[in-house]
Parts: sequence; C-alpha cells; structure tokens
Amino acid sequence: MWHTQISQKIISCKACPRLVPYIRQVAAEKVRRFRNEDYWGRPVPGFGDPMARMLIIGLAPAAHGANRTGRMFTGDSSGDWLYRALHETGFANRPGSTHRDDGLILTDAYITAIVRCAPPQNKPTPEEISTCARYLEAEWQAMQGHLRVVVCLGKLAFDQYCRIRGLKGYVFGHRFLYRLQDGTFLLASYHPSRQNTQTGKLKWDDWVAVFGKARGLLNSL
Repeated sequence: MWHTQISQKIISCKACPRLVPYIRQVAAEKVRRFRNEDYWGRPVPGFGDPMARMLIIGLAPAAHGANRTGRMFTGDSSGDWLYRALHETGFANRPGSTHRDDGLILTDAYITAIVRCAPPQNKPTPEEISTCARYLEAEWQAMQGHLRVVVCLGKLAFDQYCRIRGLKGYVFGHRFLYRLQDGTFLLASYHPSRQNTQTGKLKWDDWVAVFGKARGLLNSL
C-alpha cells in the first residue's frame, strides 16, 4: 500500500540539519512528566485510512506529542481536540489518541503535516517547509483517485497545500470553503493549538463544525 512506502521514506529522512539533532535531543532529555517513556524521536509519518476521501493537514509534530508517540496529533492537547471532533463526526472509532497502539482507527480520514519533525518553538523555517514538501505532495498524489475534501489546519498548512497544488488567489480564513477545478473541496480552519483553544479564538462548537461540514460534503457526493 502506498502509505507504507511513503512512511518508510519519511521515518528515515535526515534532510534538515536543524531538525534532526533537535528531535533526537528532545527524545533523549524528555520532560519530567514523560521521563519513563521511550520517545519516538524520528520524523513522523501520516496516519489514517489510506483510501480516505478526507485529508487533514497540520503544521508539524509537537516536541512532546507526536515526537514522543510517533503518531500525528497524538499525546498533546491539539490531538485531544482533533480526535474528539473526528469521533463526534464519525471519522474515528474513539474520542482520544494516547499512543500508537491504543486501538484508534480512522475511517475515511488521513492525517498528515507540512513538516514531519518537531521544530524548536514549534516554528519551522520556510526552508524546512520547502524541504518536506516532497512528502505531502507524494501523499496527495497517491490519494488523488479517491480524495474529495482537504482540511488545512492553520494558514501555513493552507498556504503550503496551495503551493504544492499550484493554486493561486485562495485566501485563508476559518471555515472558508473552496471548490477547486478538479471537483475537490478545500476547507480551511484555525489550528487547534493551545494559543487558539485556551484564548477562545477557536471554540469547540465552531471547531467540530469544520468536520461536520466535511462529513456533509462527503455524504453529498
């Protein structure tokens, strides 16, 4: 299956000279609350249903989230918000994600990111985003036969998806929806980061409505 081949390439990638030593350092030093856990400490591949009609694109693994657990949006507050919403809208079999072997299964949804290594201060450089673009493009290419809705979490993810697709003139805004020339839908959302959820910029009902909209689009096709 396509995702296995792409995942193997991602996990073995050492292309970014700033990120490779950083994720290894984080994995070795850990934080107190996770001091007894074995950190993943490698680039994080995508996760979900390889035949999904919905692709969700985030920013990057969190240093003590996906960089620890080895699965996208797993082990941090952003993941708590994401998987609970996916469960409520029928894309996930359970409302939480704690580790790679917790039994979580996604149906009709695949989760990826524009950068696969946790960056310092959660801020990848433009060069790192550009270097990692090959993997997002490979995933998108592999999913073209069945992909119908792309949900971009945050402006950086939105802009990068438009960049690899050669899309021009599309503006990011929360819950902005576009129907592209190929018939697929592009749906934008704020990222469920703490700076958005704890400040009230992103409220729960408004967040889950993003995936309710995606579910409605898929059901109408």
